[in-house]
Amino acid sequence: MTAYDVIIVGGGHNGLACAAYLARAGRKVLVLERRERVGGAAMSEEVFPGFRFSVFSYVVSLLRPEIIRELELARHGLHILPLESTLTPLANNDYLAQWADHDQNRRELARHSRRDAEAYDEFGLLLHRMARAVKPLLSTAPPDPASLDPRELLDLLRLGRYFRGLAEKDLHALWKLLTMSAADYLDEWFESEALKGTKSASGIIGTLLGPRSPGTAYVLLHHYMGELDGVFRAWGFAKGGNGSVSAAIAAAAQAHGAEIRTQAPVSKVLVSGGRARGVVLEGGEELHAACVVSGADPRRTFLGLVGEEHLPEDFVGSIRRYKFRGASAKVNLALGELPRFTCIPQNGPPHLNPIYRGAISISPSVDYLERAYDDAKYGEISRRPYMDIIIPSMLDPSMAPPGKHVMSIFVQYAPYHLNGGWSDARREQLGDTVIDTLSEYAPNLKGAILHRQVITPADIERIVGLSEGNIFQGELTLQQMFFLRPAPAWSRYRTPIHGLYQCGSGTHPGGGVMGASGRNAAFEVLGRRA
Repeated sequence: MTAYDVIIVGGGHNGLACAAYLARAGRKVLVLERRERVGGAAMSEEVFPGFRFSVFSYVVSLLRPEIIRELELARHGLHILPLESTLTPLANNDYLAQWADHDQNRRELARHSRRDAEAYDEFGLLLHRMARAVKPLLSTAPPDPASLDPRELLDLLRLGRYFRGLAEKDLHALWKLLTMSAADYLDEWFESEALKGTKSASGIIGTLLGPRSPGTAYVLLHHYMGELDGVFRAWGFAKGGNGSVSAAIAAAAQAHGAEIRTQAPVSKVLVSGGRARGVVLEGGEELHAACVVSGADPRRTFLGLVGEEHLPEDFVGSIRRYKFRGASAKVNLALGELPRFTCIPQNGPPHLNPIYRGAISISPSVDYLERAYDDAKYGEISRRPYMDIIIPSMLDPSMAPPGKHVMSIFVQYAPYHLNGGWSDARREQLGDTVIDTLSEYAPNLKGAILHRQVITPADIERIVGLSEGNIFQGELTLQQMFFLRPAPAWSRYRTPIHGLYQCGSGTHPGGGVMGASGRNAAFEVLGRRA
């Protein structure tokens, strides 16, 4: 007897989004999460007494506005606080600041290069157009160009008509963004090393690629597609941390009748006669459903939960070749006082300076990032890593005790396949490298640290189950995008097992706290378009 219409494996934000849409459509849905809380990598936790962190993912921008609207996430507690600026400290005690205010930003860019200040508006408009051009594809199940299925052919025709409707110059620009390196693309626009370094950093996030690697220009565009209140490239912090994003989506799912079970690890998908029949939990309990949707990454789903014996040989080969290569780490700091960046004029108490309510990017030049990649390319921790930093307690004081602060540091590169492997000593080495590098710009940092948490790619894999610690469930490279994600002929959230679907970011459109994969998968299960 079928107990549920749909069982969803994994309570990450994509699995929760999928559950919410399916439950809203009247399906009886069960979400199974192996950990004690939902959210996957989008979760918040009080790591040290009084100090609360977005432990893994930490900013919000890519979350699709249609999901916020359709699931009424604001009503379920989601409140996004915008970041006000980006500060890039420079080696000569100078800095580059980028502001939301157009005139203030233009004056700052002109301080470094008048040419760049003139070009920036045009660059921003082009990226805005490119983001708008790609936006409809985010909610599209990618058609297989090699298929003769009438539905696939019809979708290909619609896709061709859509691209024919774009201006010729926009098509050319989009192709360049899909194929070029971030560094080469930015060289066509700007001359300031600080500006090119900071912008190209968006092209390497989550990849074991350097800013001069082909394809990183698309990753830059991917991170440019975020929207808050209809504004592209508006990054923010979810009040309460990124766990509040997952909590809001979970609340929406439950409001529509979805059931969520935590501490319920799935050991395998039940397959009989080429069809998914349900799942088995690690304790041996069997749960049956007409349909199973996996939010786990492709490797864990097919080579782990399903098993090769149930899958076509060529499909198994594609999944084995699917690249993860995690290279990102996280350092979370509990601070007794704010770090004082020597490049910022100290004209008053640091907590009144708006620069602390934005992001801080350690990316002074493309060469700096490329050298960081050189270390990782040969299996070592970057001696001078790229860092993307926010101080959440400056945006949401509830994240730390009064007068104290939390600092969230995203770090690259820390390769999963580290020479000699990850150990406690190598984890501490990574933490020391991050603190030593950052202290060059904020000398009081070491004395301000009360506690620190260092999370390596191996820790990410162990704690939240992301293979090789890749934050996108697989690299965002040209050979792993759109109709090739995660495998040729299987990009529409369906799988070779009837009744088994995927909804994680290992499917189109990829990673980030976006929710699009979960929403798209739900519509595919329901047999209708987004």
